[in-house]
Amino acid sequence: MRLACFLFLVAFFAAAHAQEAQGPSFTIDVRAPRELKRLLERDMELRRYREVADLDDAELARLVSSAERNARELVATQGYFDPKIVVRREGAGTGKPVIVVEVEPGRLTHAADTKIEFEGAIAESADKENLAQRDEIERGWRLPRGHAFTQEDWDDAKTHALRQMIQRRYPAGRISYSLADVDAATATANLGLRLDSGPLFRLGAMQVTGMRRYDPVLVPRLARLAPGTVYDQDEIVQAQLRLTGSGYFDTAFIYVDPQGDPKAAPVEVTVREAELHRIVFGPGVSTDSGARLSLEYRNNRVPGIGWQAVAKAQLERKAPFIEAEMKAIPRESGWRWGVLARAERTDDGTLLTHAQRYRVGQTWAGGHIERNVYVQYERATVQASPGVSTASIPDNGDGEAVSVNYVWTGRYFDRMPYPTRGYGLATELGGGITLNGSKSPFSRTVVRWLGIRPLPDGRLQLRAEAGAVIAKPDARVPSTQMFRTGGDTTVRGYGYREIGVDRNGIVAPGRYEAVASIEWQKPIRRAGVETNFEGVTFVDTGAVADRVHNLRPVYGAGVGVRYKSPLGPLEGALAYGFKPKKLRLHFSIGMTF
Repeated sequence: MRLACFLFLVAFFAAAHAQEAQGPSFTIDVRAPRELKRLLERDMELRRYREVADLDDAELARLVSSAERNARELVATQGYFDPKIVVRREGAGTGKPVIVVEVEPGRLTHAADTKIEFEGAIAESADKENLAQRDEIERGWRLPRGHAFTQEDWDDAKTHALRQMIQRRYPAGRISYSLADVDAATATANLGLRLDSGPLFRLGAMQVTGMRRYDPVLVPRLARLAPGTVYDQDEIVQAQLRLTGSGYFDTAFIYVDPQGDPKAAPVEVTVREAELHRIVFGPGVSTDSGARLSLEYRNNRVPGIGWQAVAKAQLERKAPFIEAEMKAIPRESGWRWGVLARAERTDDGTLLTHAQRYRVGQTWAGGHIERNVYVQYERATVQASPGVSTASIPDNGDGEAVSVNYVWTGRYFDRMPYPTRGYGLATELGGGITLNGSKSPFSRTVVRWLGIRPLPDGRLQLRAEAGAVIAKPDARVPSTQMFRTGGDTTVRGYGYREIGVDRNGIVAPGRYEAVASIEWQKPIRRAGVETNFEGVTFVDTGAVADRVHNLRPVYGAGVGVRYKSPLGPLEGALAYGFKPKKLRLHFSIGMTF
């Protein structure tokens, strides 16, 4: 009995080995243009039967017959609706058969007319928002006349049009009808699409789960999704980001059920609270300041007042600092009080500045806009490098002042931290009085802009900044209110704060600043697929002076590589500074705006 079992197993494995050694029952030879050849070799149903060992001639003939229809369907997905396809068997009687698939694709079909129709609330109302949304969907149609027609592009165009509708006002929208009428003789496709928006949705009451430790008013005041607000997916995403960025929550998820009551759809918010106390230790490195260590302590509920407090210390070679900030719980208006104290030391190689700053004011953060109004006292003590007296350097930034400031920042990027289009704009307006010498009034204005423009291959990033401090010539304005530039995130090819006003051989801060940059960001592909790496080519320029007509720009240019890390863009660049006539390596992380 045991011998019989043993012999059976030996025979079984021998037969299996023999079948494996025989290899495929037939081979497939696809003769077609390269893009169609890859498609057919990968997706033809014929491939599944190659490993069937006992195919007879009748079964093989049936497979050959059905392969022509299958190949025609696959080729049609790429826009070829009138191909010449021949499938035949070769090699009969000379070994394993070869199934030859010959394809002459013919003319590529292109999109002709497209008719987009609307029904539901979006078609019933003629208000400006409805008209603008319909116009946006029609202008954003991704299969315009003359565009190659493929199944993938057709599906993508329909999905994109639907997404444009449901992301704002109509989350219950759907495609009620679609048709691609292909004329193989003329190689054209007339397209039809009907979008049913369903009813207009407005937000209802907020239902919060996950709150145990913190004040229940935090979520609605941070999210700011008031009942009666028209549904907007982008506003919901921004509300989630405000919740997770507040420090009170590790995660936040907001859901509006498209099957709910459209007149007052419940807003379901699920949060996971952060710990009451948190300590964060972080090492880092940059070419501007070298290696650094940071230590941050966060207390999300200070006893007695319930404010949020954050204390941070950062040790580095050129710009170490220590800072403490406290913020109140936002009021229903969204504004919140805050106080800040900061002490820093900045060593830029020529001047050593010790500065202290004390601030009290209010902040407001919306979906795309941030506002900040505050009163600030600051003091800067400036020392020159060894061997040079600061007395011989007029307007070196040594002084103290009190000022009132307003900061407005708008970010209109399509996504963060890797935008593909959009822009950011920031304005800082301030006015105050110096507390040294003649106690002179002064004003300070800074405007910053960053634009992202998509290109056929990559993106173009444009950056500009201009600043001005207006005061009497003898006013002792603190250096923290004036300007110097140069380094990893401003003008590459120059050292940290290397660009300023030359005062007796020392680079000192100036009262006017202008910085600009143009950068081409090109994806790096592998086998035709985009990777997480990008190549960058850039030209930067900047100037600092005490008078506008004395602004003399200096230039830097170079190339680099960016990596899309979880923490934001990590960039390494090699830049040439045209004024110092030397190369400089730069590293930076994150998108700064």
